[in-house]
Amino acid sequence: MQTEPFTSAALSELQVRPVARHEEPRYKEQMAQHHYLGDLAKIGETLWYVATWRDQWVAQLSISAAALKCGVRDRWIGWDFTSQYGRLKLIANNSRFLILPDWHHPNVGSRVLALMQRRLVQDWQARFGHPLLLLETFVDPRRFYGGVYRASNWTELGLTQGYRRTRAGYSAEQQAPKRVFVYPLCRNPQALLTKADRAQLQLTGKSNIMLTADQMRILPDFFNDIPDPRSRSGRRHRLSVVLSIAAGATLCGMKGYKAMAGWAQDLGDKARARLGCRCEEGRYVVPSESIIRDVLIRVDPAVLDRALQQWNDAFATQDQSIAVDGKTMCNAVDDKGHQTHIMSVVGHESAVCYTQKKSVRCP
Repeated sequence: MQTEPFTSAALSELQVRPVARHEEPRYKEQMAQHHYLGDLAKIGETLWYVATWRDQWVAQLSISAAALKCGVRDRWIGWDFTSQYGRLKLIANNSRFLILPDWHHPNVGSRVLALMQRRLVQDWQARFGHPLLLLETFVDPRRFYGGVYRASNWTELGLTQGYRRTRAGYSAEQQAPKRVFVYPLCRNPQALLTKADRAQLQLTGKSNIMLTADQMRILPDFFNDIPDPRSRSGRRHRLSVVLSIAAGATLCGMKGYKAMAGWAQDLGDKARARLGCRCEEGRYVVPSESIIRDVLIRVDPAVLDRALQQWNDAFATQDQSIAVDGKTMCNAVDDKGHQTHIMSVVGHESAVCYTQKKSVRCP
């Protein structure tokens, strides 16, 4: 352990590298023990880094998916309503930065950040197959000034609105605005995020959409006539609401039950009301991951296909060609232990699924 203040020579020996798989339990344990926000699970595109000095762990960093909504960041970028979803993956969030006990020496934090920034773009491209243009982070001004980010040439954009994430979505009242800092990983990231074409950004496929308020209000109507496969007892959410949230999340680029549930949790009260969610104690409640999974596994796929096709006819763009693809649904096993498989027909231009065929296979 380094007990004396770091000299320039000692700082030059610091190294930053990705956390190896066998080191992840140690990383998680130390983050849970020493970071005031605790451990943060890997969700979506995430890289964990460790800073070392002569094989001793000095600091830990988590780089994960960018915040879905951040007013000061979005205004600084200047992107419009429709392009944000398709390009949000080009931004990452420094969601955790922990300097371990006994390593709080001058210049250590800024040196660790600089070393991480130098290698992040290459690591991200190699791991996830697309570039990274911008880093963001949120600093709680009640605890920190953000000096390590200022010393590393990050730019402060302003404060968040201060709504805190809760199990029901976001808190009803502003509680703790955070300072928003960004660090460009290329020249003029605003221009690339707003004007460059998708091929230039190495983004494949069709960009995801964002549902308008009118589309949210109308979406449940397409599912009103679908028979509910669940028993009447214990129903907390109408079938049309669950299916609307699953469809809306999928249209906005979410993949899998966990991502659908996370998309629902991120909805504000107004969006939840438009989708017909139930109101409890002044807040609109969205279905959980288990409810979404249960409904999608049990609902009649042919009837659901017809409802989705009706929405597609009303709102989607016309397709000149289609693609056929098959997927195995994770954790979708019926009461006989059969694995569920889905064959989908998707339009090239609209990226909308026209129809699906469900089949099962014995284990």
